[in-house]
Amino acid sequence: MLAAVVTGFGGPERVELAEVPAPRPAAGQLRIKVTAAGLNPVDGAVVAGVFGGAGQRLGLGWDVSGEIDEIGAGVTGRRIGDRVVGLHYGQLKPLGTHAQYAVLDATAVASAPATVDAVTAAGLPLAGLTAARAVDLLGLAPGSSVLITGAAGVVGGLAVQLAVRAGLVVTALAGAEDEELVRSLGATGFVPRGAVPAGPVDGVLDAAVLGGAALGAVRDGGVYVGLIPNHAPAAERGVRVVEQEVAADGAHLARLVALVDEGALTLRVADTFPLGEAAKAHAHLATPGVRGRIILTV
Repeated sequence: MLAAVVTGFGGPERVELAEVPAPRPAAGQLRIKVTAAGLNPVDGAVVAGVFGGAGQRLGLGWDVSGEIDEIGAGVTGRRIGDRVVGLHYGQLKPLGTHAQYAVLDATAVASAPATVDAVTAAGLPLAGLTAARAVDLLGLAPGSSVLITGAAGVVGGLAVQLAVRAGLVVTALAGAEDEELVRSLGATGFVPRGAVPAGPVDGVLDAAVLGGAALGAVRDGGVYVGLIPNHAPAAERGVRVVEQEVAADGAHLARLVALVDEGALTLRVADTFPLGEAAKAHAHLATPGVRGRIILTV
């Protein structure tokens, strides 16, 4: 089968299409015939060598949308041909989801949304689970105020919608050109990028990784949630500082799928590229102002 991999670090030009053996599912796993797979910033970081792995062939891709093609021993409740979405967690792996076939633990997948196509659904797993876990970690009661930075991005936009659904009063920080977008997602307050973040708020969900500047908007005793491990600012003034780490969680993903099907969660696709143009897709990922997930189609 064909898969997008890297064997040396650098820019998008290091992404190559390789012929590799198709993976087979072990006990408790599923093989998915990939229809579409999201391209995330973490994939660009793998290509750049941020996580190490020199001398290895590294597969790319965390998000997957497709049909079950083979079922490993011990898996129940799934059938060949079922449409699913899933998260293939891991920075350093020999194969990811940017391939014709992907093997995931059965516990990492959920039935695909019925109301959107496979390409759109491919943008849900990583971004959706990241945003949902971050909103949960805020631990704020309905009516509390929250500032979400990077609110026009894929994760930030989903976080705005989930926070509003949780009853929080959302102020969005994004580029001035994105005010209409983030307000359409449910934000009632807006701060343009580059301005001093509004405050005091009960909590900050820092999708833009502003660090101390975002923490400064939190009231004494409030909460700051960061999305990248080991990048949060030091706690101060009694503010609870939390860093989230995404996990492959099919049950939680199923709840997000239900929200998509209810029309309560909007997924945004910026562009699509065929798997054979994975390097071109990575170059586009680095373009400023991309709004929505870039999807590779197979």
